[in-house]
Parts: sequence; structure tokens; C-alpha cells
Amino acid sequence: MTNKVTVLGSLNVDTTLRIKRMPQPGETLQTENKSSAAGGKGANQAVAAARAGAETSFIGKIGKDSAGQFMVESLKDDHIDTSSIATDETVGTGSAFILLDEEGQNSILVYGGSNQQVQKAEVEAAEDKIKNADFLIAQFETPQAAAIEAFKIAKANGVTTILNPAPAATIDPELLKYSDIVTPNETESATLTGIEVTDEASMVANAEKFAEMGVKNLIITVGSKGAFYSTAAGHDFVPAFTVKAVDTTAAGDTFIGALSSQLKPDLSNIADALVFAQRASSITVQRLGAMPSIPTYDEIIAASK
Repeated sequence: MTNKVTVLGSLNVDTTLRIKRMPQPGETLQTENKSSAAGGKGANQAVAAARAGAETSFIGKIGKDSAGQFMVESLKDDHIDTSSIATDETVGTGSAFILLDEEGQNSILVYGGSNQQVQKAEVEAAEDKIKNADFLIAQFETPQAAAIEAFKIAKANGVTTILNPAPAATIDPELLKYSDIVTPNETESATLTGIEVTDEASMVANAEKFAEMGVKNLIITVGSKGAFYSTAAGHDFVPAFTVKAVDTTAAGDTFIGALSSQLKPDLSNIADALVFAQRASSITVQRLGAMPSIPTYDEIIAASK
């Protein structure tokens, strides 16, 4: 059965600057290459879900500009329902500037733009998209107040909610009350719980802390090492696949989108879904760019053989 995934999130035009190494404060470096592509955590996650086989809808906001139209068309290219993307008349479309070094590591500067203007009204207008989904995903590149409203609608209609608390920020406790699964990386998890992630025992301690905050299910992604999960049925660590990383941009977003495409709403297949998501992410890091690097279902399956 095909999962239905709705993503509430950001739409950014990404500009990537390729450099030999990261600059020091006050230093000027030449860039070796410059390219632009569709991105934003929300858009990346939606594309990853769609390419991995999910029926995907998007809730977000663009500016009244060519960048916004470019973002909408980019999502449509992956057969994503864009009818719940609103237009802001006063603020431009979000953008991100990515510094990418020769080791494949990146530093990212983000201009929120219209992403920061997503309001309760946009969420309410997209109520049907939320009600009819199996999963609703939100991140922190759009306001938490909008995510709370969306998650409330989801929970009232039996929809499983996934909160990707990235980039790291202080979480409104009310949002956690409506979050079924929280998916931080190890740094974000430590920021939110105050417990440093160093080993499995510390991951279990993070899960216990999130449970105290109201979230019963936790997935911590640990870069090239793999992912830890904790649910009512138990906890385990799923190792990542060893590959040569070229560009880590969108690796985490690919992971979450791919996961949502395969996960059962009762989480009964979480270990298998995590392996699928790790495989998808391992393909993404071997390619340049955010959205262009996200694999299709067929590519993920082929890599599994």
C-alpha cells in the first residue's frame, strides 16, 4: 500500500559555492564553482518521500518572485501536490548559501524569507491534505506555531506526526505533545535534552528524556555511523552503509523522506524502514547538490542488491 505523506516546511533556492576549505574569519577565498538548485529542508524531504514512492503533498509559502515559481515547478516535476503552497506578497522566497569543501563537508547560511510567514491560516486551508495523510512531517525552517496547528489537526484525525527538530532550536513544549516521532541528529538531540550522545546508553537516556517531554518514539541519526531508534517495542542501532561522501547536503532530509515512504503508521517495521532510509541517504551523499542528489525508489532497491 502506498503511504500518503504531507510535508509542512521550507522552500529554498540553494546556491552552492565549492571551495578547497572553509575560510577563516576575515579571510577571502576564491570559489571553484557556483551552482543553484531547488532545496529547503521541507522541499528536500517531500522530494525524497515522493521519489521513494509516497503520494506526497506540500504545505508552505513562497514569495511573489521567479524563485518561488521555480520551487513550485521543481516539486511538480516530482508529482508532488503543490496546491497548498501559498504566496506572500511582501517577502521573498527563502534561500540558502552552501559552502562545500573538498572533503564533502558543508556550512550553510539560510535566509528564511516567506518560509517564516507560514501562518495558522495556511495550515487550516490545507486541512484536507493533513487529514488524508498517513504521516505529517514538519521541521524548524517554518514557524513552530504553524507546526503545532498542523499537528493538532493530524492527531485529531489519527495521522502519525514526525517532527524533525532541525535546525536545532528551543522547542515549544506543546509541539512535543503532538509529536509521535522526533528525529534529531546527535547534536540536536543533545541540545534538546541536555544529554550528550556518546554511546547507546546515552541514546537510551535521550529517549527517556524525550518520553518525559511527551514523545514516545525517538530516532537519532548519527551521521556516517547510522541511526538509533527507541519505541514502545524496544530500541536498537541500525548501522549506516559505508560510502565515499562527496556532498552531505540533504542527507538527513533524504533519510526522513525515504523513511516516511516505507514506515507503517504503527511503526511495526521501523528497523526495515530505517535500513531503507539509510540506503537512500548513502546514495545522496555520493552526489552533488541537495534535491538533484536524492534517489528514486528503483535506485534505492538496486543499491540494496
